[in-house]
Amino acid sequence: MPLDFDIAIQKAADDLLSNARLDDSVEEVNIVIDPLIDGVTGAQSSATHLEERRIVELVKNRYPRFRVVPFSPESILLKQPLVLIGTFTPINNDGDASGPRDAYRICLALADLGRQTIVSKGSARALPEGVDPTPDSFFKDSPGYARDPATEAYVKSCQEKRIGDSFDQAYSEGILAATLVNQGIEAYNAGRYRAALDLYMRAVVMPGGEQLRVFNGIYLASYKLHRTRTAMDAFGRMIDFGLKNSDYLAIKFLFKPGSTQFYNDKGEHAPYNAWIGKIAERTATNQSCLEVIGHTSATGLPALNDRLSVLRADFIKERVEAEESSLQGRLLASGKGSREMLVGTGRDDPSDALDRRVEFKILRCQA
Repeated sequence: MPLDFDIAIQKAADDLLSNARLDDSVEEVNIVIDPLIDGVTGAQSSATHLEERRIVELVKNRYPRFRVVPFSPESILLKQPLVLIGTFTPINNDGDASGPRDAYRICLALADLGRQTIVSKGSARALPEGVDPTPDSFFKDSPGYARDPATEAYVKSCQEKRIGDSFDQAYSEGILAATLVNQGIEAYNAGRYRAALDLYMRAVVMPGGEQLRVFNGIYLASYKLHRTRTAMDAFGRMIDFGLKNSDYLAIKFLFKPGSTQFYNDKGEHAPYNAWIGKIAERTATNQSCLEVIGHTSATGLPALNDRLSVLRADFIKERVEAEESSLQGRLLASGKGSREMLVGTGRDDPSDALDRRVEFKILRCQA
């Protein structure tokens, strides 16, 4: 039964902290919080940050044995902490992350890096009322989305593992890179773009550092610093990464409502031309064939959404083909309407922008 948001957070956190399987000889246990994320999109949001603050307050007020320390390379290497991970996922009444969403599922887990095991878990369901899923600036601005092994390892370690299970090895191998990625996200959100770029550049060469958040981050910070070549190189790497690791890449093109035309704002429109050019370049270089798939949110009639999603996909397809004539006959446009929403909350704001995405999916080329 879904609970009020604050009550649900407290229930999940109490279960997590009170049931932890710990070494009785250790008097003080350090915890780092690897920032909580949306279990589908991987985004940090106002809601996930509120969860983190509530957990920190609860630890301070009711669990004196635990001490929350910064999520940093120094903490990981020197303080031997437990790592708190968690997902906050919009779900329907059947508990599935598909279709229109009616509640949020909170999942929390404590991971012992030394023993490579999950030592505690907590969960609850929250009512949507009062929840603010607005993504951070970094995630709102990120142009690309794809299945990312680093994010999937985080989600699986929280959602699919039981107490005593070994957690996903890819997660532990990339945790030092994850600390730098998070510091980069914080720097970007604060407008410190040079610092953010430096952190992403350090992360990308570390084990587990080649991940979607890093390529998005290098692109975003470089674009803010007017380093166009570096930005577009990162965008190209993001395209290759998405198509290599998941056979598809979703791009957040912002269209006018009910239209196939891009939103008019010059700050939004300008990068789209460069994005399309880079998509065409990388597709031609890789000699790929692609299905261009349009998506919409659930607002409006289903038949109209189906038609609009096809028209938007065809618009992007034609733009890509115009950039690279060799792609003629290698692209196929289709639309899914609102049948494959990733977020599904129906807010029609930046928090569910991925529901209005355009995907590029690898197809087998016809001889």
